[in-house]
Amino acid sequence: MADSPFQPRRSTLLRPPLNSTTNSNAHNLSITLLPEEQEMLSNTSATALGLLSRLHHRANTTINANDVSNLSMADSSLMPDNMDDDADRGRSKTDMLFVQFFEVLQSHSNDTNTLDVIQQLLQACRQAVEQLEQEIERGVGGAQGSKQREASIEWLKLEINTWCLLHALYYDRILMQTQPDEEMLDGPSLGASEKEVIQQLYAANAQLREYQLVVDWLEKSYDQDAQTKALYSHDRMMAWENTLFQLENLQGAAFGRGHEICKQLDPDAPVREGKPLHALDMEDNQRLGRAIFAGVRNGQIDKALKLCKHYGQTWRAAILEGWRLYEDPNYEQDVADTEKHEKLPIEGNPRRDVWKRCAWMLADSKKYDEYTRATAGMFCGHLDALKCLLSSSWQDSLWAHLKVQIDIRVESEIRSNCLKRYHPMPDEYWNGKMTLEQIFDELTVAKDVAVRDYAQSQLGVIQQHIILDSCGELLQHMCRWLDAAPKDATPVSPHQLRIMAHIVLFMREIGRMDQQPQQQQQAERIVAAYVEVLIQRGEPQPIAYYAAGLPNKLQVQLYAKYLMQLDQKRPRELALEAALHAGLDVEQITKHAVESIRLGNSPPSALGEPQTGKISATDKRRIQALEYLTHLTEQRGELLWQANAMMRVYLASKKLECVRQVFAMVPSDVPTQLISIYGSLEHLPPREECSLKEYLCYKIYLAGVDRFNDWLRLQQKRPQPPQAQTRKTMSGQDKFTERMNEQHKEQTYRNELARWEQLVAEQSKLTIDALYNVLLFPEKGWLTDPFTAKQPENAAGLNWDHRKLQMEKLRSICLPEMALLLHEVMMKSGDYASCVRLADEIADERRQLYKVYTKHNIAELLSKIAESSLELLNTKVDPWGYAITA
Repeated sequence: MADSPFQPRRSTLLRPPLNSTTNSNAHNLSITLLPEEQEMLSNTSATALGLLSRLHHRANTTINANDVSNLSMADSSLMPDNMDDDADRGRSKTDMLFVQFFEVLQSHSNDTNTLDVIQQLLQACRQAVEQLEQEIERGVGGAQGSKQREASIEWLKLEINTWCLLHALYYDRILMQTQPDEEMLDGPSLGASEKEVIQQLYAANAQLREYQLVVDWLEKSYDQDAQTKALYSHDRMMAWENTLFQLENLQGAAFGRGHEICKQLDPDAPVREGKPLHALDMEDNQRLGRAIFAGVRNGQIDKALKLCKHYGQTWRAAILEGWRLYEDPNYEQDVADTEKHEKLPIEGNPRRDVWKRCAWMLADSKKYDEYTRATAGMFCGHLDALKCLLSSSWQDSLWAHLKVQIDIRVESEIRSNCLKRYHPMPDEYWNGKMTLEQIFDELTVAKDVAVRDYAQSQLGVIQQHIILDSCGELLQHMCRWLDAAPKDATPVSPHQLRIMAHIVLFMREIGRMDQQPQQQQQAERIVAAYVEVLIQRGEPQPIAYYAAGLPNKLQVQLYAKYLMQLDQKRPRELALEAALHAGLDVEQITKHAVESIRLGNSPPSALGEPQTGKISATDKRRIQALEYLTHLTEQRGELLWQANAMMRVYLASKKLECVRQVFAMVPSDVPTQLISIYGSLEHLPPREECSLKEYLCYKIYLAGVDRFNDWLRLQQKRPQPPQAQTRKTMSGQDKFTERMNEQHKEQTYRNELARWEQLVAEQSKLTIDALYNVLLFPEKGWLTDPFTAKQPENAAGLNWDHRKLQMEKLRSICLPEMALLLHEVMMKSGDYASCVRLADEIADERRQLYKVYTKHNIAELLSKIAESSLELLNTKVDPWGYAITA
């Protein structure tokens, strides 16, 4: 009997099997085990038994050297390959759900059937469970790894149940309730059979249909293996065989002697007589009752009937048939069928009301065991009988309550529409009617801690509000969890956020959310929290996809935050490509990211400030952030604006190397590109026009500084005259040779000096021109904005006035320095007259350079010019460089 749900029957000395060919005990060496011994043996590890069998086989086999080596190799092959290499404990399998959920949503972006999305999300979770179970079977990670994988599987099964519930309920709410059957709108017809009345009731009553869907979901997700124990049987069963054997052989009973048992074997005998069955039969009854109830709880009533018949208790099977609704199909036959005079069998129980009252009395009686009472209570709506067994689990308690509510509503409908007098049910039955809200309130304050904890857990609350179809309250709960996350010791996990975000997206897609701003903000906050989780994972495509469903301001903040975490060029390019593909506002995102990096306060480095001329890691990060603005040609104006802002700060901080690096980040063809974008130079917006001039100012400034540095390095390379050597006593020939050598060195020195002086003169001219370019910069001077008819748009947001203050400060710092450098070059070049004329340029009213000088700076410059005047006087000219006339 391969398909039997039972295990082989335990051995017994009371009665041989009914199909035995002999009743003789000759040569019978079998023993009988007590129940606890049998359970201990059945729980023996299969692995240990397998090991014993292998050892026994090896003990009876001749083993040579080759066998030993083969044996060791075989044993090593049994060990997991990656026993030590299992640091993630299966997290990689569950973390793949982030990408798989994104791929499912992305593949259905243009699909109107959102329920298919739920089915594919379900499939992704089931695949993860299968992979984890396979790893457990292979022993990956050892005992600790298996334990953590089992915890992940348990969580994933709860998630799978949640998606199943969501799909079942919203399939009915979207498709069935929005497209009702016109014939069913009027409700059940008066005088129809019980079956017809209930069929019409289910078709017309959406609430009852949802109750049944939740019950079906609870039955499908019921873990029967954890609740039942195996039954023992052989091919042919007879009920209470041990009691029968003891009654037939009172003098030779091996068990039960001294214990009085019932004298009759009809089904009611133990209750009627108040005496027990044989101890083994009572154990069998207990096991059978547990198995029957498990089948009923699992929604498999036919399986429970099969168990009753197989176990030889057909009266139990007959009792389980009494709940079926009555219908006589002969009244529905058309004329053609009636002419055939074929009478069809009736369906259901014509005395169902009597059976139901009896079932209520059985469930209410204390004389029966709890499983029998609970089984009867399920069919007659007796909640207390169900609570005796189903009070330690939220799912079981909800199933019990909903079964009772469905039974009450079905019975009420039948008695209201069927033309028949029914046996009355007690008042306790009708008083048990409750609403869903009342049921969940009762579960929230249940006595059992497990029920209470699950009802208040995150998944429990989600499932509750999915059943109640209260999207607004669910969003409020989710936002409370987010608020409590920083304070709570167990914040919302990433996978919990994944579930929450996809439920919100599903509700928004099917239009279940109200258009109230509060609900929209709550939904956006939940999705934004999930995007934060994805940012920590660092995968650009999912981040861009989910951020695209948020308002512009929020998506800019989140995606900019993600860009701020990237330091390498290639990841930055991939992130921008993903943003463009998702339709994000890349221009605003990159602007926000660069500004945030530029204005952010980075923590000081552990190594302190770098040496002079070196660039710190913080400054390097800020400078490299400008790469984001080089991706789109349309952002050349923003690139100039941000680069100029950086160069102003670095120039004021004397970080000239940083200024050079920022300048190098800007493509050299930016002016040409700006003119091509806006058509001509005259059409440039005020911000772009001012940024372009400021950029050219820095270009001229860096050119002047570089020229001066080249001149200064050349000054330090002045050839050194040859050193005079002391002449010792030497012959005439040696003196001649030494003199010729000295003359050659002197001539070489003069040639190098002339060449150096020529280079210095050329470099001095270039340096003087470059420095003068800074001082005499056209269009109102260096670092002054050109004339614009009006300020740019959003001047306050651009900190326009602050920018002007920064530029004025830089003019007061850099221009006096440029004048001093220029004076130094001209002074060392011997052009003293030009040094004096420098004062004329400073005092010129057209540029008004004197306004950028402080008293100290102007005094320093005048003292330098006075030195030049003295040098002029030494050359027989007046202090201004003009020849003295008599």
